[in-house]
Amino acid sequence: MPLIESQILEVLLFSYLLGSFPSGVVFTKIAGSTDIRKMGSGNIGATNVLRTGNKFLALLTLISDLGKGLLAIKMANLIDPSMNITLVASLSCLAGHIFPIWIKFKGGKGVATAIGILFALSWQTALIVIAIWSIIAAISRYSSLAALTAFTTAPLLMTIFENKFQFLAFCLTIIIWITHKKNIKSLLKGQETKINLRKNKTN
Repeated sequence: MPLIESQILEVLLFSYLLGSFPSGVVFTKIAGSTDIRKMGSGNIGATNVLRTGNKFLALLTLISDLGKGLLAIKMANLIDPSMNITLVASLSCLAGHIFPIWIKFKGGKGVATAIGILFALSWQTALIVIAIWSIIAAISRYSSLAALTAFTTAPLLMTIFENKFQFLAFCLTIIIWITHKKNIKSLLKGQETKINLRKNKTN
């Protein structure tokens, strides 16, 4: 197998398996909490972990999921910092989070992991995306609306900062919109679940 094909395969497998680590499921089980897949939205991400009432676990899940995206790019760049390898690492890691092999390919929506990828590509863009998410979430209490709005700005921000990965940012945005398809329908029907930061239940 040619070296470049071998590198791509290594990056693809590593990034996918890294992305497949189900942070929310693992952390809530270790803490003896409810199976996150059987409550709230059934999602394994930080927002649904927050619905357990344990803000620490939600923060831990957020950091872990974000770290997966960041680490995937950094490790891939050690092998080859080319655009193609970065693209493979990004999409493989995100695919792993959304379709994790360890829990029957039913994962999260990829928001935190995609932000981690943005941090590796353009920390300025990532910080602004987080700021936009925070503002929209605080005003509307809709995590999904905040994510959709924030990521829609990512390709434009990458262009403003003259970053060469605008296309990758566009791909991330499209994926986030696709994974939030049900949320979009719920938002349009006025049935979307809001974030409740005051809930203190710790089951």
